Amino acid sequence: MASSPGEIVANLPTEGELLNEEKNARRLAETLRLPFLSLKDFRIPPELFLSIPVDLMTRYGFVPYQEEGTALAIVAADPADVTMVDELELVLKRPVRLYVGVRSEIQDVLKKSESSQRVLEEVSEDFRIQIVREDSEEGEDVISIDKLSADTSPIIKLVDYTVFNALQRRASDVHVETRDNEVMIKYRIDGVLYPAMDPIDKRFHSTIISRIKVMAELDIAEKRIPQDGRFKLKVKGKTVDFRVSIIPTIHGEDCVIRILDKESTSEEFRNLSLEVLGFEPEVMKRIRRHAAEPYGMLLVTGPTGSGKTTTLYAVLSEIQSSDYKMITIEDPVEYQLRGITQIPVNEKKGLTFARGLRSILRHDPDKIMVGEIRDEETANIAIQSALTGHLVFTTVHANNVVDVLGRFLNMKVEPYNFVSALNCVLAQRLVRKVCPSCRERVTYSRQELEDSKIPLDLAASAEFYEGKGCLDCNGTGFRGRMAISELLDLSDRVRELILERRPSSDIKKAAREEGMETLRESAVKQLLKGRTTLREINKVTFVEETHR
Repeated sequence: MASSPGEIVANLPTEGELLNEEKNARRLAETLRLPFLSLKDFRIPPELFLSIPVDLMTRYGFVPYQEEGTALAIVAADPADVTMVDELELVLKRPVRLYVGVRSEIQDVLKKSESSQRVLEEVSEDFRIQIVREDSEEGEDVISIDKLSADTSPIIKLVDYTVFNALQRRASDVHVETRDNEVMIKYRIDGVLYPAMDPIDKRFHSTIISRIKVMAELDIAEKRIPQDGRFKLKVKGKTVDFRVSIIPTIHGEDCVIRILDKESTSEEFRNLSLEVLGFEPEVMKRIRRHAAEPYGMLLVTGPTGSGKTTTLYAVLSEIQSSDYKMITIEDPVEYQLRGITQIPVNEKKGLTFARGLRSILRHDPDKIMVGEIRDEETANIAIQSALTGHLVFTTVHANNVVDVLGRFLNMKVEPYNFVSALNCVLAQRLVRKVCPSCRERVTYSRQELEDSKIPLDLAASAEFYEGKGCLDCNGTGFRGRMAISELLDLSDRVRELILERRPSSDIKKAAREEGMETLRESAVKQLLKGRTTLREINKVTFVEETHR
């Protein structure tokens, strides 16, 4: 079947066509006296898949099945193709045994695996990246990479491939790390770093960093101080934002590229809601109640990369209505929301959070989202906005709901105004979900459960799962992430304790008595439901007593 380097082209067959395909494949297997194999629920070992050139599999339409002694068993749609068998035996230097499979099932396996196995040599004209320059006087100026260099060098191909593959593998960041004699390129996927490729020789380091600097319009000659920049790329007609940060180290410059895919094609993000993020029903009910308040502040907190902004987007998506004027100010705009006015911060041009927020208030909004509160001025304007009839959604960096209170008071805001404006504080983290394609039931020892302070009576009736690694999850055992949370409602009692400047332990105790579930308890709930692993919740939350 014809395929392009960027994607495997396949029209999705109907149920009837699939049944016909399977009948024909079974008939072919009988005619050729070969075994038939269905790939519907079959998982190919990643190391076996890596041993065969991708172009061979896509050209002839087959996938490896298993090793049978010295021979390799493969599942092919057209096992009568003698050329395929001859070429494969010649390349692999081992005999090949044939099984017959359904063509669409084979293509489905190839499609799932091709994004992570695609090799650099396969990048061709179908994979075009274009730099989109924002500050052009004549509007959007599209610069093709070919225009930047008449001779397309291997380094340009390497950087292009790295970015393209990062998008294919759902990476949030690309890390270029310099060592004494090599350069490592890694992807952050679902919050964890994975090597993108084998280490690269150190002599190519400066050229790689220079290429990234050219894309982000940074100073190529300056190598002694940190530099920050950004660029946009057009990949397959889709515009993606990237933020670049470069810092000098003892071995040379390191680089991190943050990927902000505003036009995300993920089906979940097209219908973004709190259910998609994995919140507990009771927590969702309370968040929605606060989001329906006429005024006040809904504050989300957590470290970088904990999904704070995504949660606010989900809330805004749910309450979006033509009855409301909704305006956001963000740095940068991460997702585009239909029907909502979104303003990107541009500090080079003087558009800060504080200045933008002042201007927003002149546009008579009903709901306002402030991407992040970083300073005293922004904090005070946001609080005044919440007190004067606006519903404000915002984020701040803090470890838990109680730490947020101290963070604001340290910004020299008036405690009474702050407490009066605040409706609730939501602290959250993201934990990785066990891959549904390769999950297996596991048992944790009594010692492991006791060390993690998991109630043994609850563990006795729970089913625990871990992923063993497959093509769907790139061998990690995890696919996607979900939110765990603690939600503090600002009751009269909690407000009084804050105004009295009582210790955080007293505030936390009062909140617990009023029904607040901690981050740890939320994480343990997901573990007991088999959605994540013990090691994962211990990595994301502190081990503490779990109350019931």
